[in-house]
Amino acid sequence: MKVSSILVFLGMSICLKAAGDVPLGQLVFYRSAFAIVPIMLMLAWQNKLLRGFKTQHPASHILRGLVGVASMGLQFFALTHLPLPEAVTLNYAQPLFVIVFSAVFLGEMIRAYRWGAVLFGLVGVVIISWPSLSLFTSGEGFTNAQAAGVTAALTATAVSAVAMLLVRRLVKTEESATIVLWFSLTSTVAGLLTLPFGWVSLSGPQLTLLVTAGLCGGVAQILMTEGYRHAEVSTVAPFEYTSMIFAIAAGYFLFGEVASVNMIIGGLIVVAAGLFVIWREHRLGLERTAAKKASSPGV
Repeated sequence: MKVSSILVFLGMSICLKAAGDVPLGQLVFYRSAFAIVPIMLMLAWQNKLLRGFKTQHPASHILRGLVGVASMGLQFFALTHLPLPEAVTLNYAQPLFVIVFSAVFLGEMIRAYRWGAVLFGLVGVVIISWPSLSLFTSGEGFTNAQAAGVTAALTATAVSAVAMLLVRRLVKTEESATIVLWFSLTSTVAGLLTLPFGWVSLSGPQLTLLVTAGLCGGVAQILMTEGYRHAEVSTVAPFEYTSMIFAIAAGYFLFGEVASVNMIIGGLIVVAAGLFVIWREHRLGLERTAAKKASSPGV
């Protein structure tokens, strides 16, 4: 289910990229509005539809939604200004930002192993980004869009890490269905509010691509959620990195984009850092479980 979700999410990205020059707010609206359809069908099938709307923390959901929308818009900008493999691979830095922000904002104790993984992973990010970021100082105006795309991708990853911290707080009191539904509704409204700022008329193919992107986003969310329901996070999460292989293949065959040496080397470094973080989180989880059992009174 996790690998299927990755493929469907990639299909969503391909549709958004293939749609061409469409304002970001319009992309966010179609991606969010049509994602609600499969999500609501799933909740109705599980008899959780009405319960999904109920919350005692609407402000927290709206804040998480607005942060998520900001990340989504930046990701879409990067997607339309970068080769598909680079746009996908730069998202792998999110777990590294989560570690940094957890230490800074939540005061979590981060040990040397994970700090080392962060530094190692950031080296990979620099390797991927350097050819594009160096274009800021060049005279090639048309390629500066790639530099802006890399900047947007990295900013989106950092903002997405903030959204993850907000989700961590929400899951303590809210059901997953509630979090997903409120995010979809918030991002739909946020996208719709950009209507006065220059939406464009869509051709038939563009409309089809954007509606398909939205449906793919909803289906992928369901598949991902079900994947984590049937196996531990430490088992499922590493499969996220298979998207680099799929993105390289899709970029080449659909858009004629050839993955650069920098992207491959830097991507492998970031993947290695991410896998280490997942492994380390799993080990720490086992240690905490063992400590709880050891401290529990005998029966």
